[in-house]
Amino acid sequence: MSEITLGILGGGQLGSMLSVAAKKLSVKSIILSDDQDAPAQNFCDEFIFSKYDDKNKIYEFSKKVDYITYEFENIPYETLNELNKFKTVFPKPSVNRLIQHRLAEKDFVNKLNLRTTRYVYIENEKDLETLADFLPGILKTTTMGYDGKGQYPIQSIEQISSLNIDFSKKYILEKLVKLKKEISVIITRFGNNKYEIYEPIENTHENQILKYSKIPAEISETLFNQSKDWAIQIAEELKYIGTLCVEFFIDRNDNLYINEIAPRVHNSGHLTINAYNISQFENHVRAVCALEQIRLKKISNAEMINLIGNQITPYRQNHKLNDNQFLFDYLKKEIKEKRKMGHLTTLK
Repeated sequence: MSEITLGILGGGQLGSMLSVAAKKLSVKSIILSDDQDAPAQNFCDEFIFSKYDDKNKIYEFSKKVDYITYEFENIPYETLNELNKFKTVFPKPSVNRLIQHRLAEKDFVNKLNLRTTRYVYIENEKDLETLADFLPGILKTTTMGYDGKGQYPIQSIEQISSLNIDFSKKYILEKLVKLKKEISVIITRFGNNKYEIYEPIENTHENQILKYSKIPAEISETLFNQSKDWAIQIAEELKYIGTLCVEFFIDRNDNLYINEIAPRVHNSGHLTINAYNISQFENHVRAVCALEQIRLKKISNAEMINLIGNQITPYRQNHKLNDNQFLFDYLKKEIKEKRKMGHLTTLK
């Protein structure tokens, strides 16, 4: 059989790990990224530097690959749609367009009769001034933004004027729940009712950036099953192909809320590389390249810690690991304060 070539849009750490998983399956990976220093070029078979709206480079990229996927959801819809004319793009571009827009995403979830926090669309500062019953809340841009970017926690109406919010952008305001914990469920869908699903992962954030993930999550059996059922329902409704993450809140009364859907492999699933027979990355490659679906088996309980900013430095200076620890250095050239530089997984 001739070698399959997978094209990946985006060259960050997720693209890197998709390239590593592809290599394991003898799938060639070609990355196209608008970042000249993209770390994924250290892991892929071929790297193309290009803006996402450069039609010539996009067309050249499409001719070299058999299937196309993407590592983050802020790739322009127009680019994905154009590529889909030449080669199959998974997840399909319409999924990405929906989930790129927080209001559309929340409306989609609510139409499935799945619970989200209360939310309202915000066009200008005046809209906020009448919404005291939504506070404390978090104001989020309807598009773009991750790891806390484009997000403003608001405690009271009086606070709004001091936040320097750019109202040329559109927002949604979400009412905060009395949070007990956060979990995520990662599912890879291969086709109609054909999927592999990982057990719920418990997550801890610091400064709105994921810091720790662990399995098993300390949750009831009811929440364990409910969160998986909701993730399956979302993946099926979207007719999704590939790996998808659903992030959840759990409140103090053990009610489950969908926070966000990530149409891609996800940071909280990094521990699947070592804790399962098949990682979220390998399953994504298998699904988007129409390869064999293999039944998931959990190998071990695990904890993952993100190494942010300078936390990577001791590990780069030959910090000794235990036999049950696994380090992934994303090989990013520049260390920045809130930048994810690598992660460490410990099997339990």
